[in-house]
Amino acid sequence: MAKLSLVTGASSGIGKAYAEELARRGSDLIIVGRREDRLHELKESLSGSVVTVEPLVADLGTDSGIDTVADVAASRPLAMLVNNAGVAHYMPFARLPADKASELIHVKALAPTMVTRAAVPGMLERGEGTIINVSGMIAFSGPAGPEQFPQRAVYAGTLAHLVAWTQQLHAELASAGIRVQVVCPGVVATEFHERQGLDLSSIPRMSAPDVVTASLRGLELGEVVCAPGVERAELLETAFAAALTAFGAQSTELARRYRTTDA
Repeated sequence: MAKLSLVTGASSGIGKAYAEELARRGSDLIIVGRREDRLHELKESLSGSVVTVEPLVADLGTDSGIDTVADVAASRPLAMLVNNAGVAHYMPFARLPADKASELIHVKALAPTMVTRAAVPGMLERGEGTIINVSGMIAFSGPAGPEQFPQRAVYAGTLAHLVAWTQQLHAELASAGIRVQVVCPGVVATEFHERQGLDLSSIPRMSAPDVVTASLRGLELGEVVCAPGVERAELLETAFAAALTAFGAQSTELARRYRTTDA
């Protein structure tokens, strides 16, 4: 019996590349997206394979869309969940409309959380499963100064959330046989930036299939944080070690720099 994978944001880009590669490896698919026509095009393109492909139309920028996908994740025996759906809304925080901020947080934070929450009990019962969360290298851009362009504080924050959440989820679930990974690509050749009105055609970009290749190979290597374009993996290890050092250095005493010397 073929294993079953659910991929969000499957109608284009990285999500489509995941769907194509997982189908090639023999996994049945539930492909999630907002555009029904795109989902059916993908299903037809995979029709020559022996796997089954089920389109699921849902807008993860809404509560109802999240509930729709979470219900499916809870009721089906998922071997793999790929939380890939994305929306950018690159703009300075003060100019970010409330509805766009809400959509961004729904798609990149709330949806992965709630869909994974729905899928995990079944994975625990079966004693196996894989969860992949697609973030990005922008997750590590928090210390960047005002020269960073485009400005995208909320977007960067949601990607950073995915990294920390995935690391903690791995710590909770690894002993139960569940693999958890966050993928942090850089600039990828997809429609993503075009939808923001950004022309990056002249900039070197990684292909979506290469991102998926790194992710799936990273699982084999036991990587929790997969950075497809970072050659020196020790750079990430150093950054995370420094974060843990700061975390462990805290005290119940007020740090000296905050103590007043005034009489």
